[in-house]
Amino acid sequence: MATQAVTAEKEGKAWFGGKSPFNVSYGKLMMWYFLLSDAFTFSALLISYGTIRMSSATWANPNEAFRSYPFQHALEHWLGKPEGSLGCPLLFVSLMTFILILSSVFVVLAVIEGHRNNKAGVLKWMTGGILGGIAFLSCQAWEWTHLITTGNTLYHNHYGPFAFGMFFFLITGFHGFHVFSGVVINIWAWIMTFIGDLERRNNHYEMIEKVGLYWHFVDLVWVFVFLAFYLL
Repeated sequence: MATQAVTAEKEGKAWFGGKSPFNVSYGKLMMWYFLLSDAFTFSALLISYGTIRMSSATWANPNEAFRSYPFQHALEHWLGKPEGSLGCPLLFVSLMTFILILSSVFVVLAVIEGHRNNKAGVLKWMTGGILGGIAFLSCQAWEWTHLITTGNTLYHNHYGPFAFGMFFFLITGFHGFHVFSGVVINIWAWIMTFIGDLERRNNHYEMIEKVGLYWHFVDLVWVFVFLAFYLL
């Protein structure tokens, strides 16, 4: 076993413990285990939300709660329209979803460039993924600020039962924390790629693929959050 580990290290391989039981590296396997456990947490939160909603006689209408977007009031004032007349249901959150999906596409392209050992390509597409994550967090910060200033908090919601606000801020906040963590991890991976640390130590860019798995998971979870709060 020790001989296998030394040989693997010299060859720049990612698995040092003999033959991989799942035909993947140790780091990638542990990432899948982590994502599976994290999926259970999100599932529990969303199932709890669905249970409370199905047992409530009334609930918030997403077409009313999420019809505002940045600069809407300035645009209405400039056009001489009544306040709220230019509201468009789900316009802003659709933009948020597009941004997050696009950032995930950028990370996929970075992984592809990593398989080609193209450092410049990895840096270019990872930059797009990072900027997409920052843009999504900025959009979420605006949405939270708008809801809070219009009287919607963790304990109060003028669109319906307070439980809607409670679950909305809890679940979207938990997801936002994951996005923030993903942005930090992606920035770290970008720096390690830029200074040549990944190539020098490992002779491969599997780390980009591992952080990409986390980013795709965050993107996938948002699909269910979007469905639960904004569409149903």
